[in-house]
Amino acid sequence: MDIQKITILGGTARDGSREPLASFELRMGDVASIVGPTGSGKTALINDIGMFANANTPTLRRVLINDEVPPASFREDPASNPIALITQHTSFLSDLPVQRFLGLHAKIRRSERPETIVEETLQFANQLTGEPIDVDSAMTELSGGQSRALLIADAVVIGNSPIILLDEIENAGIDRSRALALLGNYQKIFLFVTHDLHIALHSTYRLVMRGGAMQDLIVTAETESRMATRLDHLEKTMIHFRDRVRAGLPLSEDDLNTRLAQMPGVQP
Repeated sequence: MDIQKITILGGTARDGSREPLASFELRMGDVASIVGPTGSGKTALINDIGMFANANTPTLRRVLINDEVPPASFREDPASNPIALITQHTSFLSDLPVQRFLGLHAKIRRSERPETIVEETLQFANQLTGEPIDVDSAMTELSGGQSRALLIADAVVIGNSPIILLDEIENAGIDRSRALALLGNYQKIFLFVTHDLHIALHSTYRLVMRGGAMQDLIVTAETESRMATRLDHLEKTMIHFRDRVRAGLPLSEDDLNTRLAQMPGVQP
């Protein structure tokens, strides 16, 4: 199926009332963030999407693909499922070596270029994590960040999933800026569950959750995008000084003033 969009139809909040946001849809190329406090229902929402809910979950939400109920094959045949869900939990990973794991997945997906696609996947993953992945290591020996980076790369490159759900990747030591830049090269739907300001403001939409319900869908404004650039600079400044503290080096007020003066939008 040539997937053009996904639609989520609202159900009920935790207290049984109707969700304030009746529905929202995402089209290919959209990047959206699900935001809200802990316990607001963010994970339940992506689980509904991942299971193609059809008023058969506690939220009573419904998920449509191209305005239609998804075919049963999406749920029954993993190779036909257009959604990849990257969660915070990687304990299910096989103890196969990385190279073997990726090669088997490429074979299952009937890739026409199994050798080069595995290498492309590894190159993608290694750009997201600080420590390169040893292809001879067992999947279970990878760090949390390496595992998440590899699963993201696997879903994008080998799985070629058109819809990718990512649950709090900022907690895995992944380079968020690099991840967003790389993912932007692929015409897919990306939906992040996040508490991270950088990811939220670099998304096209922010879906607000509260009380187990979808509250609002906010389109990221041009002013917010400009703010994001300045906030990114502030974060890099914080990281610079944090690293100096960790290294046991002194801090300089002149260094701070210089860096703040270089912030985008600040007049010299």
